[in-house]
Formats: sequence, C-alpha cells, structure tokens
Amino acid sequence: MTIHIGAKPGEIAETVLLPGDPLRAKWAAETFLDDPVCVNQVRGMLGYTGTWHGNRVTIHGSGMGMPSLSIYANELIRDYGAQTLIRIGSCGAMQPHVGLRDVILAQTASSLSTPSSGMFRELSFAPCADFGLLTAAHAAAQGKHVTTHVGGIYSSDVFYDERPDLNDQLTRHGILAVEMETAELYNLAARYGRRALAVLTVSDHLDTGARLTSVEREQSFGAMVEIALTAAFS
Repeated sequence: MTIHIGAKPGEIAETVLLPGDPLRAKWAAETFLDDPVCVNQVRGMLGYTGTWHGNRVTIHGSGMGMPSLSIYANELIRDYGAQTLIRIGSCGAMQPHVGLRDVILAQTASSLSTPSSGMFRELSFAPCADFGLLTAAHAAAQGKHVTTHVGGIYSSDVFYDERPDLNDQLTRHGILAVEMETAELYNLAARYGRRALAVLTVSDHLDTGARLTSVEREQSFGAMVEIALTAAFS
C-alpha cells in the first residue's frame, strides 16, 4: 500500500491504463477486462485489475491535471513496478481537420509547466511517447478503421483557459489538441525508463464549439480503449 493507492503487493499489473475519471476506469474494466477486481478505492480513485486476452491489466484513475496524475504514476511505477502506462482520455481539438470522435496519438506533449519543471530548471525538456507503443497503436487504429492523427498535443495547467493568444500560436504550430495530463506522464516515463503513450478521443472542438454528449462520449471511447490494449501487448 502507498499513501494514495490501497492495492496490496502483486495486485497491480505491469501494464496500466490511466483514464482521468475513476468512473471511466470502472466502466473500461467492466467492459473490456475478464474478471476485473477492484484493487483501490482510496479517495474515490478507483483501480481495477483483470485480464485482456490472457494478459494482466490494471485500469486506474489518475484524476484531472498533471499534479494528480504525477501522484498516481509515481506510486504505480516506484511502488508497484508498472512498466507500461497508457493514458486513455478526452481532448479538445485545435485543428480544423480533426473531428469529434477522432483518435489522437500524442507523439509529443508541450506545456507551460509540469510538476517536473523544478527539476529541469532552465531546460525546456521535450517529453515524447514510446515509439514502439506509438507505432503499435497506429497500426491498431488503422486496423479498426478509426480516423487517427499522430502528432503534438498541449498539456494545459488549467481547464478554463484565458490565453487565446497562446491557443492561436499552438494551432499555428500544428498542435492537434489540448488536454491536461500527458506531458507529466511522458516526463515520468523518461525518468524511470518506462513505456508511455497517450491515446485520446476528441470530445470537443475549441474552434467550432462542437462537443459530444455524455452518452456519446461513453459510446465513442470504446475504440480508444481497444487501441490502447492492443498496443500494449503487440
């Protein structure tokens, strides 16, 4: 057990999927895993371990924002031996050619700051995905005929952003979408020598204002979970 995770030794798999919403972790585990068992309920952050095609998998909530994800990813890696960590979450599109329900595979993640910024000091470290996971996820998405985009995303510190000038520059420089966790996940994976990837579903569009309903989000996120699981064991 750790401060934030109540799982016993051996109850966390080496492969961990990280949705931000703990209820989405519950939904994904019950939908895609065989014999899922709840291994964490501390602070309401649900985690489940089961099997997918005979492979052990843990699906564990990470909360919203990089500070929250950093807590769980650190403990999963350092205390439970997680080797592969894949974020599965939603994002807001920033490019006109990216549509609702499209899947984005985050090759890189830019940010203004992360919990790791104090360690890097003046260095602008460029966190990126594991190439093996990235290529496997792309192949899986192509096989499922899912509209997929590969490229850079922006991990924001805030949900209610008031920097239209920054959004304009990010769009100008080809950033595909915005979310709030991936940059720190990639930092931690680099630090500890682990594999990491973010597989994201577009739930809304910053330019057009279009967005999925809660029901549409649930129905659209299944492809993202299947892509992540296939990539993890390819």
